[in-house]
Amino acid sequence: MLDRLKALICRAKGYEVMDDHISDKENADIDWNTDDELEIENIGPTSCTTLVTRDDQAIISNGEASSSTGSSNSNLVHHFIGMGFSEKSVLQAIKENVEGDTESILETLLTQSALANSPEEHNSCNLNYQQQEQCVNNDELSSDYDESLLEDFSESDSWYDSETENGDSLLKHEKPVSDLISMGFTLEEALAAMERCGPDASIAELTDIIYAAQVAKADTVFFEEEKPKNLCGMTWKQKRKLYELEARKIKKQKGPVTEEDEVIRLPKPMIGYGVPSESSEIPPHRKLPEEAIGPPFFYYENVALAPKGVWDTISRFLYDVQPEFVDSKYFCAAARKRGYVHNLPINNRFPVLPLPPRTIHDALPLTKRWWPEWDTRTKLNCLQTVYGSARLTDRIRKALEPFGDDPPLDVQRRVMDQCRKWNLVWVGKNKAAPLEPDEVEMLLGFPQNHTRGGGISRTDRYKSLGNSFQVDTVAYHLSVLKDLYPNGINVLSLFSGIGGAEVALHRLKIPLKNVVSVEISEANRDIVRSWWEQTRQTGNLVHLSDVQQLNGDALENFISSFGGFDLVIGGSPCNNLTGGNRVSRNGLEGEHSALFFDYFRILDLVKCIMEKTSSMAKLG
Repeated sequence: MLDRLKALICRAKGYEVMDDHISDKENADIDWNTDDELEIENIGPTSCTTLVTRDDQAIISNGEASSSTGSSNSNLVHHFIGMGFSEKSVLQAIKENVEGDTESILETLLTQSALANSPEEHNSCNLNYQQQEQCVNNDELSSDYDESLLEDFSESDSWYDSETENGDSLLKHEKPVSDLISMGFTLEEALAAMERCGPDASIAELTDIIYAAQVAKADTVFFEEEKPKNLCGMTWKQKRKLYELEARKIKKQKGPVTEEDEVIRLPKPMIGYGVPSESSEIPPHRKLPEEAIGPPFFYYENVALAPKGVWDTISRFLYDVQPEFVDSKYFCAAARKRGYVHNLPINNRFPVLPLPPRTIHDALPLTKRWWPEWDTRTKLNCLQTVYGSARLTDRIRKALEPFGDDPPLDVQRRVMDQCRKWNLVWVGKNKAAPLEPDEVEMLLGFPQNHTRGGGISRTDRYKSLGNSFQVDTVAYHLSVLKDLYPNGINVLSLFSGIGGAEVALHRLKIPLKNVVSVEISEANRDIVRSWWEQTRQTGNLVHLSDVQQLNGDALENFISSFGGFDLVIGGSPCNNLTGGNRVSRNGLEGEHSALFFDYFRILDLVKCIMEKTSSMAKLG
């Protein structure tokens, strides 16, 4: 939609945007960021070559000043004055942008020009420019992904979801979006309201949802000096209300959050309380707050690189237990930075056997034959819910073929940018390819064909796998339960996905006596049910579809039937937390990530019911 709105500006000014592909003769003209990839990232193009025509004059822009304009401000001013812009506007645009970046200057001029006539188009271009500024520089990525912000390219929603909006629905969006912007709302707020309410919603409904979001969107950072001393004895509703009130108070008093305001910072290296190959400097013991001590044990997971303050809030709700941050690159051949809040023991952990391969060539030995020397990767980036297109891999092949085994450095750099971003591997001479779902299953520690068949599509396999646990990492943490529950374990698995927790416990040879699995996706529930049958589990599997419908009565019935839960495990959706989400990365106030509060609500109910049951048993 942003591209459509931006195009309106160009047409209003009398420009015509032509095809990206100027020439296949010059390597620099290769459009490395195709429309598919840009749509996935939700960002505007930053370096692709465009041809813009006005009247009989043609200008080629490739992110640098063209040879006809030279490098000086004077030439740039004459260049854009010749295109019909005023001298004052040109000077202001040059001042606001990097000298010589003609594409950014042109975009700024178009934005300024459209402001008076179309506030909708102005906001679209301005948002697109801001998104370009937020792009991660792939040149800074190391072959081992040394704690860099690779999550900006990972775990975003599937391209399948992005492409379902056709031209007809876009036309329905444009009128209400324009009306909302003319009322003073931002383009981002208007689009978010349209997404939530649908294209047929009235202006009154849309404004109501925007006002509600503005009220609810409070900063999630808590400062130590304003932290309540004791949350014990409070219900989950009271804690959440307190969280919302304090967040608003802090936002009003402190103003914008700065880097120094963040309470929890990610460690480096990200190995938590230790991994099989390395030991942490933290002693292998910790003192848990009294309220956090089980039963039951709990284990919560989400993305490590969440917005500022999110992990502090999660920790405060989960009885002030500090997160353990671990990157799964220490367990397998792919990076996966995650935070885990749990009350499990941390002594005497052991890895699940057999140990998984730790490098790309060990995991995918057939790729070694074709791997070029200038691709120095030994680990893959975080495994995504999306994958590179056939169009992209074809462009890589065409870019490399003219140079044999030694392409120029700029070609190597551009190819490596895409290989890192999309986890491409080499399957032939100059042939890069995305990982197959079966390969992703293996890297994440799932059994072969775990997500294959049963009516699930290839796209949904990627999506389900990309949102799952890395089984070897989770199994290492859960290994301490083996001696505690030799006769079997009762598990409440929230946001079960494709059963990462269940698979981890099974691989540890911990019998699954009773498992209540709560998962909204029918396809994922079918995958877990099929795995349960194929592995000949002797326990009971109960499937529920919605955590928000799981109440105290149902939990009381389960606890009465099973004798209580030994482990409450899960990871709520990360949609509003990940760096790849440029539209609604609004933390725990987001529609999906707010489900964390249901994890806490259910855990708190389980603890209360089990404590009451235990007290009654003692009295009886």
